[in-house]
Amino acid sequence: MSRWLVAPQEFKGTLTAAEAASALAEGLRQGSPGVELDVAPLADGGPGTVDALLAGLGGERVTHTVQGPLGAPVRATYGLLDAGRTAVIEMAAASGLSLLTPDQRDPRRTSTTGTGELMREALDLGCERLILGLGGSATNDGGTGALTALGFRFLDTHGAPLPPGGAALKRLARVEASGRHPRLTEVEVLVATDVTAPLLGPDGASRLFGPQKGADEDTVAELESALARLAEVVAPGAAHLAGAGAAGGFGYGLAALAGGRIVSGYELVARTLRLSERLAAAEAVITGEGRFDRQTALGKGPGSLAREARALGKRTVMFAGVVAPDADAGASPFDDVVEVSALAPPGASHAEALRHAGAWWASRRR
Repeated sequence: MSRWLVAPQEFKGTLTAAEAASALAEGLRQGSPGVELDVAPLADGGPGTVDALLAGLGGERVTHTVQGPLGAPVRATYGLLDAGRTAVIEMAAASGLSLLTPDQRDPRRTSTTGTGELMREALDLGCERLILGLGGSATNDGGTGALTALGFRFLDTHGAPLPPGGAALKRLARVEASGRHPRLTEVEVLVATDVTAPLLGPDGASRLFGPQKGADEDTVAELESALARLAEVVAPGAAHLAGAGAAGGFGYGLAALAGGRIVSGYELVARTLRLSERLAAAEAVITGEGRFDRQTALGKGPGSLAREARALGKRTVMFAGVVAPDADAGASPFDDVVEVSALAPPGASHAEALRHAGAWWASRRR
């Protein structure tokens, strides 16, 4: 019997990775009922990472009320694995762009404080390892909000604490670390990301990602200058680390001040889910995400999975909600790209559209 590995990522804003995997698998079974499916929802450090690791290892969900990106309370969920020894925290759950309406987006003011509150709770619970997923952020504060929640103090020339948000960092004079959480130096902090952006420059936190968080040209320049000041005061060398620019510089803050180690979110999840072993047993790999564009092959889960599959000689298919104009399907690692929206019946929900596209592709393969 033929065996297919079904490992889509989230369809951002519409379907979680688990929902996408379920819908896609249902359609594939309809179109090719004789095929055995191995279903593994995928994540790369962004939203869905908690779901993927809980699915792979088992564990429990914990929900806590914390500060959202602009200070309003939000209910944020994270995962506990390994009998409570490891906490998996998606910063998007507390500090994510999806928590704001478009007119609320302001990376000068948004803060990672809520994510730090989740980290503090995990430390208080006795966790020995923290996995931080840095995708989907609304912030550009270099992680200073989270670090403040963990006891660090970011002070101006008068010794006064800076207010939340990225813009205030231009007034940073010194960092006081004596009050940091006593267990922070005792735990392993893994910073899982799907980008390799440095802190500063044209491919850095502010210039590359600021506009999608609500920053206009002047604001981008202001935020770039503020993060440059943070790097000057804290650790200039760490600004060049691959992934330091993730989540508005959160990768930098964790690496420079909290002992964080930046790792590929995809590789971390892939190891947990034993994807290499499951790839070897599959004839074909079915993956997907909401938007297939030029960034898909640059560290994101579906592109990374496809490259590994291709190295093993496995056929790989991408189901994309939308194929962007800048996506070069001919140069991509996928053997086939299916645009779900182009096949969707009129009025179909996102899950129905994905089921329909999966059934269509599978029946065509017979």
